Amino acid sequence: MADIPLVFTVILVYFSQMQGSSAVTPVFVQKGDDVILNLTEADDLENRAVFWNFTDKSSNEESVLVKWHPRTEPEVSPGYRGRIEFPVNRCCVKLKNLQETDNGVYTGRVMGSVGLISSTEYNVTVQDPVSPVKLTVDSVSSSSDSCNLTVTCSTQDSHISSTFTCNTKTCSQEGGERSEVTTSGASLRVYLVNDSITCNHSNQVSWTKNMTNIQDFCPCCAAFCFSS
Repeated sequence: MADIPLVFTVILVYFSQMQGSSAVTPVFVQKGDDVILNLTEADDLENRAVFWNFTDKSSNEESVLVKWHPRTEPEVSPGYRGRIEFPVNRCCVKLKNLQETDNGVYTGRVMGSVGLISSTEYNVTVQDPVSPVKLTVDSVSSSSDSCNLTVTCSTQDSHISSTFTCNTKTCSQEGGERSEVTTSGASLRVYLVNDSITCNHSNQVSWTKNMTNIQDFCPCCAAFCFSS
C-alpha cells in the first residue's frame, strides 16, 4: 500500500501531458473574491485520488495545488496553504482572495486503480471592477419642432460620443447604439431607452452606468414623444 501514492503520481504526470481530455469552462472572478471549482466526477471519491493543478496563463507553467490520495488528508502545496478550502470534502475546492496572478487554467483529475476517471478544467480570469462612468452633454441645438443633443460617455481610459435627434413624434440615436471595447477590455456603450440616454460600462464581473433624461434638454419635442 505504501507504493500507491507514487503510482497515482506517475499516472497523473502522464495524463497531465495529454491535451483535449475535457472541455474548458470559462470562469470570471472579481479581484479579491473567492471561487468554487467542482469536479464533474463525484462518485466514490473517498476511494479515489484527486489532484488539482494550475497552469499560469502568462508563463504556461504548471504547478500542483493539492494532492488527495484515498483515505488520507489533502496535501496542499505550500504556496496555497491558507488559500484553499474544501467545502464538500473531495467534490470541490474553494480558492480564496483571487488576484491577477491567479489567472489560468485549473484542472481537477479523479484517478482510479486503472488510471484517469475524469478531468475537469476551468479557465479562470480575474478582473478588476469597472471604473465609474461619466455622461456629459456636449451640445444642444433646438427649435420649435426639433432638437439635436450630442453627448460623450467616458471612463478613465476611453470615451465615445453620440448624437440624438428628437422631433414632435420620436427621438432616435444617430447610427444606433454606440459601443466599443476599452483599453482595459471592458465594454463601453451609449444608447437610448424611452426618454433616457444611458451610458454603460461593464465587464464580466461588474457594471456601472450613468443616465440623463432627454426631456431636461429637449422640452420642445420630448414631451410629445414620451407623453403617451
